[in-house]
Amino acid sequence: MKNKRSHYARKVVKTIHEEGFMVFARKAFRFFRRTIVRRIELKLLSNFYIWGFHRVYYYSSVWTNTSFFGVPVQKCPLDLWIYQEIIFETKPDFIIETGTSKGGSALFFASICELINQGQVITIDIKKQDIPLHPRITRIVGNSVSEEVIQKVEKIVGSQRAMVVLDSAHEKEHVLKEIELYNKFVQKGDYLIVEDTDINGHPVRPEFGHGPMEAVETFLKKIEDFTIDSKREKFMLTSCPKGFLKRIRQ
Repeated sequence: MKNKRSHYARKVVKTIHEEGFMVFARKAFRFFRRTIVRRIELKLLSNFYIWGFHRVYYYSSVWTNTSFFGVPVQKCPLDLWIYQEIIFETKPDFIIETGTSKGGSALFFASICELINQGQVITIDIKKQDIPLHPRITRIVGNSVSEEVIQKVEKIVGSQRAMVVLDSAHEKEHVLKEIELYNKFVQKGDYLIVEDTDINGHPVRPEFGHGPMEAVETFLKKIEDFTIDSKREKFMLTSCPKGFLKRIRQ
């Protein structure tokens, strides 16, 4: 960073020396004007086009007709790509998922773990449904916030590293309870991801009421061990806005 600043400083001095201060001032003014306009344009585009497409995508219900190797997976494909990047980068021993549904995301996680030859998946759901069999998938049936389920997870994970994905019931109180219970499995540098933070008007389903986004906001006000990793939203369309939480201290 210091070398970069020195490079720009030398360039400014050279321009002033060769072309004069007034020429430099006009160029600097045009540059900063373009930069400010560009930032304003990006903000407007984000609010209008990105959030607009987000609503089109969500209300089309195409996410209810998305599958991984023929198994329904109710996640945004762009988020799945981010998941595989995180799994490859952090290589967790376990991926703990609440909200199994048809098992598509559990199969996806297990498949990525198989490719990198690292990791097991624990998937938790209150309902017992048929899901794909895979040697890297362990299934727990029960309420994700119950003491019985937490004890089972603790017994399996122990002190090993885990990535946590919360995608069960979406009411704020339930999600906040999940975050408070499961964040202990996440070690420094690893992730806890809260799905569906886009509901309650962020930007879809404004009628929902307090949900995952509000749970995240409440949690981060109380705990400073996690930060929102906004670079995981680089594809702009995500079901987890402000939901990729990275532990920065243990």
